[in-house]
Amino acid sequence: MKKRILAILITTALAVSVTGCAGNATSGNESSATSSATESSATSSATEESGAFSTEESSDNGAEESKDNSSQEESKDLEANYTKYTLDGDLTQHMIDMSRLNEGNKVRLANVIKKLKNGEEVTVGFIGGSITQGTSAGNELCYAKLTADWLQQTYSSAKVNYVNAGIGATGSYIGVHRVTTDLLSKNPDLVFVEFSVNDTTEFTERNKDSYDSLLRTIWKSSTNPAIITIATTQEDGTSFQEQHAEIVKHYDLPMISYRNTILDTIKHGDIVWKDISDDNIHPNVPGHKIVSQLLQSYISDVDKDVDNISGDESDFSSPATNASFENGSLLTLAQAGDAVTMNGEFKSNEANFGGFDGYWFFKGSNKTDLSSTDLTFKVNAKEIGILYGKYTKAGCTADVYIDDELAITLNADFTGGWGNYVECAQIKSFDTAGEHTVKIVPKATDGPSMFSVTALAIA
Repeated sequence: MKKRILAILITTALAVSVTGCAGNATSGNESSATSSATESSATSSATEESGAFSTEESSDNGAEESKDNSSQEESKDLEANYTKYTLDGDLTQHMIDMSRLNEGNKVRLANVIKKLKNGEEVTVGFIGGSITQGTSAGNELCYAKLTADWLQQTYSSAKVNYVNAGIGATGSYIGVHRVTTDLLSKNPDLVFVEFSVNDTTEFTERNKDSYDSLLRTIWKSSTNPAIITIATTQEDGTSFQEQHAEIVKHYDLPMISYRNTILDTIKHGDIVWKDISDDNIHPNVPGHKIVSQLLQSYISDVDKDVDNISGDESDFSSPATNASFENGSLLTLAQAGDAVTMNGEFKSNEANFGGFDGYWFFKGSNKTDLSSTDLTFKVNAKEIGILYGKYTKAGCTADVYIDDELAITLNADFTGGWGNYVECAQIKSFDTAGEHTVKIVPKATDGPSMFSVTALAIA
């Protein structure tokens, strides 16, 4: 199966690169396969010219060429037997094969399935961005709810609890700092993780670190939950799938790629993007249905072999990155208490903004006296970040000082953007955890100005 999937992925990667989406279109496996083929070809040429390689080396090269040829033949067979997909039909086997970016270690998932088959209570949680939240599909028809409903219907004697912790415009950096409160506190047995659209290459290393930290925080939580990761995509193929896959494969977790399936199905002409999305990012109702069907197919295949699955779980003994934000948390309005002081024009508001309850805010003008206006936190942390508001009107800048030293200047201006939302920034890292003072000071503007703080992100 791995060889079969690898061959399909190579074909898809080449097709996507032709349309100009090569930047994020190639997974780790695809890069490896392409590199191996190139190196094998170069080695064969060198051997013919010099005759200098040993019999053993020649044998290795022959094996690589044989493997490569075999993969190409399997790819041709799959294309020859390709079954056309229609939106009102079931998934084809080709679509399912395309989605299996990493089958992964199935031990924990098998344990969850056994609980379901035994009629026990199981909590299923989902964490991600606006796709997981259900944008363009709604609360009842989003992939998360469809999957939870399918589990309840399939294992009718069990009780399936459903937790959707998706928040729009958030990536894994915010995710790892809120997962304990928003999801792990509900004691999940199975967690689905989706952040491949909102994690971007603008902050590649930070997002790899935060995604790794998120997976580790979930895996090591008290209920020992199983994890299934999901890769989604923008219309042009933009996705953090490749970077996430490196981490997923480090732990041998399952990864189901909606991205690979959809782009390949579009490439074959069975559908067009607007069939499964009303914009350039979010799946619509048919799109969410496909995501759920891919997850259902994977779980069903594990179920078929559940009695034969045993042995060691995924190995999380060593991180894939620095895992700097593992077990991170958010210091919010509800939790800050005496750790925060508002001075001057800063005030608090318990209303929801950007999916988060409560925030501190400053509103002013060019006549506002800012000499005594600041928001000051006292925290014990090794890593310090911030969640702040971005505004399409009147967003101003603010200086952030840590221990009386200017650390960063943040800009809340989002003029011309799609809407107001909560942004994040990693501010400073220390060698060890310790007591620190964080002071946010808004800066004067020529007109109305606004700056808000949703939380400090600490680890």
